Amino acid sequence: MKHICLYFQVHQPFRLRQISFFNITNKVPYFNDASNKQILLKVAKNCYLPTNKLFLELLKQYPFLKLSFSISGTAIDQFKKYAPQVIESFQALLETGSVELLSETNCHSLACVKGKAFFVNEVTAHRHKMKEVFAYEPKVFRNTELIYSNKVGSWVKSLGYEAMLTEGADKVLNGRSPNQLYHHSTDNNLKILLKNYRLSDDIAFRFSNRKWPHWPLTAEKFADWIHQLPDSEEIINLFMDYETFGEHQWKSTGIFEFLEDLPGSILKYKDHTFITPSEAVAKLKSRDSFSALTPISWADEERDLSAWLGNNMQLEAFDFLYALSKKVNRTNNDEMSRIWDYLQTSDHFYYMSTKTLDDGAVHAHFSPYNSPHQAFTNYMHVLMNFEYQLDKLLRR
Repeated sequence: MKHICLYFQVHQPFRLRQISFFNITNKVPYFNDASNKQILLKVAKNCYLPTNKLFLELLKQYPFLKLSFSISGTAIDQFKKYAPQVIESFQALLETGSVELLSETNCHSLACVKGKAFFVNEVTAHRHKMKEVFAYEPKVFRNTELIYSNKVGSWVKSLGYEAMLTEGADKVLNGRSPNQLYHHSTDNNLKILLKNYRLSDDIAFRFSNRKWPHWPLTAEKFADWIHQLPDSEEIINLFMDYETFGEHQWKSTGIFEFLEDLPGSILKYKDHTFITPSEAVAKLKSRDSFSALTPISWADEERDLSAWLGNNMQLEAFDFLYALSKKVNRTNNDEMSRIWDYLQTSDHFYYMSTKTLDDGAVHAHFSPYNSPHQAFTNYMHVLMNFEYQLDKLLRR
């Protein structure tokens, strides 16, 4: 039996305003509310609302269809502020009983890099938000950008999760298949689900590429690829950004027709079914241990942390941000804590990447800045202003 696990990441960052060096001592708003609202409403119209509507119809049509999502805290906060109907549409999906929600870091942060205390705070905040908004307690964890290491896995298990998602990185698998259930290198009780990045990226990145040898990709062709996998490969994890549908792959590419046809195309094979991460843990047996001594992720060719912490600008900004944590805590100010949380979002560091070739093009596509240096300069101006405001509060 082949089990197909569909998982989607839902995330939007709070993008920053342009802050001049000459405004470092003035009290100014940090976040570009106009831009954030405009982008959120555009993505809601192109992706979240129509895709959720389509999935709601498909879940009624196909009782065996299962879906899983993780929704960052920053995305939820923007939905509350700009488009509450998106939350309602996710709640409707959850009510079908065929959808699983996963935990992640609240602000889509890189907190795991700075230590367990920072990481636990982020995970705990997201747990509270899931209870508040969805009355839901996730059993499975998905770290920011699928970042995983043995150490992070141990922290996740200590927080009570039964499984974790990460990248099926070739450099860790060493020739093994990502299409089976694994467990933590030293703890059999934490199961690991690995992304099949080739099949996932066929949809997320290559779908509309007319130079791709397999264009156009149909649901029937895709289902046949899965069917041709060896019988021993019992779980195929298709993990991707939810914004793939209607935003990264525009409606005009045929992505919604593909999605509409996908469940039927897969389920026409008697030995194919859909599964959620929790169901995979309950039904499937782990075949082997999975060990990552250094962090891996789903980003770029390296599948490591270099997309966010690969140059001196990123490292300087990252260290400055977390050096402010003690001052933030001492102020005991909810607004300053909220700002500091939003400044942790990984996107801010992604915009500073100086990678070239295909990886660099992807980074530039998602960045609101003209260059990585401009992203760094603006972020540092924000941090300097933020520190100045913290010091003012602490002097009172």
